[in-house]
Amino acid sequence: MTSLGLFPLLCSIIVLQVCFSSQLEDNKIPPSLCAGHPGIPGSPGNHGNPGQPGRDGRDGRDAAPGEKGEKGDGGFPGETGVRGLTGDKGYQGEKGERGQPGECAVAPKSAFSAKLSQSRTLPLNVGDAVVFDTILFNEQGDYNSETGRFTCRVPGVYYFAVHATVYRASLQFDLMKNGHTVASYFQFYGNWPKPASLSGGSLLHLIPGDQVWVQMALSEYNGFYCSTKTDSTFTGFLVYSDWKNSAVFA
Repeated sequence: MTSLGLFPLLCSIIVLQVCFSSQLEDNKIPPSLCAGHPGIPGSPGNHGNPGQPGRDGRDGRDAAPGEKGEKGDGGFPGETGVRGLTGDKGYQGEKGERGQPGECAVAPKSAFSAKLSQSRTLPLNVGDAVVFDTILFNEQGDYNSETGRFTCRVPGVYYFAVHATVYRASLQFDLMKNGHTVASYFQFYGNWPKPASLSGGSLLHLIPGDQVWVQMALSEYNGFYCSTKTDSTFTGFLVYSDWKNSAVFA
């Protein structure tokens, strides 16, 4: 191809450049002139170096306390553990100081003894209490010398004894408890020239308020006697008390 043959081609190219010069100046290239075939994928890049450690973050702000949770269910009881070995015996401690003397318990007391006085008028009627009016011993005051009756204050077992001098008459008397006869005693007079004796006794269980006395049984058998040489007596005393775990009793 000669230079004359190329001339028309060059003219066409120049015309196209003039037409599209404004677009080239604005970087606006028609897609039809820029479209190409996809390129071959490039080779994978090398791994980058490890980055620097990051800085510590700021401390979080304290939040408001949460509401108290509900109480959980109780757990099952655990198994009983194996009993431990007995420990070694410890050393003997030092002897302590001697304590103050304690109070001694005093056993409850009740006792009396009385006799007939010579001025006592006899005979007595049936059912009357024999009043032993002369006190020999009555420290607790449980016997009444005006009525002839003993009144229990301390519960327990008591022993009562009656010693009667009999002279010129038969004698029968009863030992009474709360109006009931608990023992009877009799002595027949056989025209003896001298006084005789009639004695008896009995154990009785009493509670506070119980009363014991000697009572005439028959009006014609009223031979109680007393003189400067012989007496008739009524005696009673506590054998043992029923108080349990008692404190100190005077």
